[in-house]
Amino acid sequence: MRRTRISTALVRRAYIVFACIVAGFAVVAIRILSLQTVDFDFYQKKVVDQLTTESTISPERGSIYDSNGELLATDITAYRIFISPSGIQTMMSDARKEKEKTGSEKKNDGIDREHIDEVISRGLSEILGVEYQTVMDLTKKKGSLDATVKRNVDKDTADKVLKFISENKLGNVLYAEATAKRYYVYGDLATHVIGFTGTDGNGLYGLEYSYEKELAGTPGKYIIARDSFGNEMPYEYQSYIDAVDGYDLHTTLNVKIQSILEEQLESTYLESGSLAGVCGVVMNVKTGAVYAMATYPDFDSNNAWTLCDVYRDQLEKSGYVSGSSEYSSLRSELLLKMWSNKAITDTYIPGSTFKIITSAMGLETGAVKESDQFTCTGSITLAGTKIHCHKVRGHGNLNFAQGLQQSCNPILITVGQRVGASAFYDYVKNFGYLEKTGIDLPGEGSTYFWNRSEFNIVQLATASFGQNFKVSSIRHLTSVASVANGGYLVQPYLVDHITDSDGNIVWKHNSTPIRQVVSTSVCERVSKILEEGVAGDGGAKNAYVAGYRVAAKTGTSEKIGDNESMRIGSCVAYAPADDPEIAIMIVVDEPTQGSLYGSVVAAPYIANCLSQMLPYLGVEAKYTDAEAAKMEVEIGEYRGDVAYNAKTAIEKMGLSCEIVGVGTVVTAQVPSAGSTLVKENGKVVLYVGDEAVPENDLVIPNVVGMSASAANRTIINAGFNIRIDGTTNYNAGSGAKAIAQYPAANSIGTRGDVVTVTFRYVDVTD
Repeated sequence: MRRTRISTALVRRAYIVFACIVAGFAVVAIRILSLQTVDFDFYQKKVVDQLTTESTISPERGSIYDSNGELLATDITAYRIFISPSGIQTMMSDARKEKEKTGSEKKNDGIDREHIDEVISRGLSEILGVEYQTVMDLTKKKGSLDATVKRNVDKDTADKVLKFISENKLGNVLYAEATAKRYYVYGDLATHVIGFTGTDGNGLYGLEYSYEKELAGTPGKYIIARDSFGNEMPYEYQSYIDAVDGYDLHTTLNVKIQSILEEQLESTYLESGSLAGVCGVVMNVKTGAVYAMATYPDFDSNNAWTLCDVYRDQLEKSGYVSGSSEYSSLRSELLLKMWSNKAITDTYIPGSTFKIITSAMGLETGAVKESDQFTCTGSITLAGTKIHCHKVRGHGNLNFAQGLQQSCNPILITVGQRVGASAFYDYVKNFGYLEKTGIDLPGEGSTYFWNRSEFNIVQLATASFGQNFKVSSIRHLTSVASVANGGYLVQPYLVDHITDSDGNIVWKHNSTPIRQVVSTSVCERVSKILEEGVAGDGGAKNAYVAGYRVAAKTGTSEKIGDNESMRIGSCVAYAPADDPEIAIMIVVDEPTQGSLYGSVVAAPYIANCLSQMLPYLGVEAKYTDAEAAKMEVEIGEYRGDVAYNAKTAIEKMGLSCEIVGVGTVVTAQVPSAGSTLVKENGKVVLYVGDEAVPENDLVIPNVVGMSASAANRTIINAGFNIRIDGTTNYNAGSGAKAIAQYPAANSIGTRGDVVTVTFRYVDVTD
């Protein structure tokens, strides 16, 4: 047998080929090993992502409460209507294939699956009010398993969608998913504070925005395995992760106090003819807790994208065509203006209300005493600059206390000069004016004040009476509150504590004062001066409230840098002056009707607020003898009573009584039961006998413009009762004037009817 000899070269080539094969297998083996070990998680995720869809499980957003546990904002059930475009396209494709196979356009149930996109678009357009083409476009989104048609659908509408789904066998392509919709219990109450959420449920304004992280909670996940047609199938990677509900906010707001403030803001807005809105704040002077905060015009948080009447009128009167770019731009501008919380975001020149701060500085440093004498000639000149007093002819000779009460500019300028620029600047800083308050609301405005190096004697002079610099309302009220509470600067806040879904407190506000700025004794002296001015002949006497010691200061300022022809009128007050509980501020931007001074456009509404808020807060009224004589009493029901007994009961209340007719039993009375009359001059007319009946035969006189004594005499002499509204210390100083009456003059009334007359000091300035 012959043996074949293999060449060395051939053997070498064989080894090389073998080595390459081995190397190739080694590379493959290493790659496989890498895929199964090092890169396993990465590629496993890619596979899982291709086979699964992830659905977010929304948590329940936390609720918002007032300080008494009244619910302000919460989630309610709404529905999201959505479709599966991929499923719709698959259904239509299957229907076409069925038609080609069987020749039949529809199945026995009569549903047109080949054109199911049209059926769905037409049905949802009718039920939801969504444009037909909008739905049709959504059905054509390739590869999409979830396309939202409409959010926040109510239950009745969702039920119609579910019926439509059932009738057309659309359970795999059209869905109604229960979701949460934000609901604001009181609608437009405290709307600028609470804010609102967007369509995605995220906070956009107010506390909803500031506490978004706490309120929102943590979303959960539901991972579902689906095939290429979108059908759910069993898969080992399916999982469910619970959502964590948001925390609840327990605010310092008080629904009652908030309602009172908002009512008065609307009144001053309308009566002053304000062109730029009004705002107000009520806070606890000792802790900084904000009981109420509001801006008017307001809006409904449940319909935050709808302009309120005031701004809608401005839009309609603009002359722009609806749908035009100019129209849309103005609408967006007005929405932002409507949503803005003026008490936080806007800055303004505080005017004479800042004289409270200057006075505290002067008394603290010893630069002035209450008894120091000054002469106001109507102006003062510093460094060649002449600065006028609001009283052009001058106040004449006044001591410092009187100068503050009469809001004399030259006197306060002199006090500022005595304090000195450096010390004055330090106090401005210590009172907090050079920094934001840090209140838990977005958009707080910063103070515009001079740099220390630029603060010369002229600027010191203007700053002394609150001019030529700007602060936010919340900043100014907080600084004034430090004078009210004994000298301690506090931080204003709106959320007292936060709880989880089980009611456990997870966070609590710390109300420790930031620092003491001036001594308690100085604060007491300032408060006494202000209170005596309100009760006497001071510029803030329209803020007087019978039975309560109110410390108040009014102010009027120009809008330097803005519309310089316009003014801002304001009033700051706190009560009771000897042991303050609350501080309150009202700012009226661009008043146009009547007097433009804060003493007229703001102070009376401060008084209206305090007269209701203080009794509600449990602060007991303490009346002087003079005040007690002017108090009102409520008369009872005397019809059917013996006339003599009824007369005795009426006179025991301090009222007078007139009996008309012949008989012993009361058959009619004027005023009716429940009416209130002033003790000092109130009269009840009792009718006895069947023939004695009240007759509308008296003409109500016109008393508008009269003094209190003249109006009282005129009303009484005409046979009517008078009820005093507005300023109740109407005889202080030069006396208040009647500015309105109800019923109107020349109306016909009955003997004993009550005529309500509103008095106000209209000659006071700031």
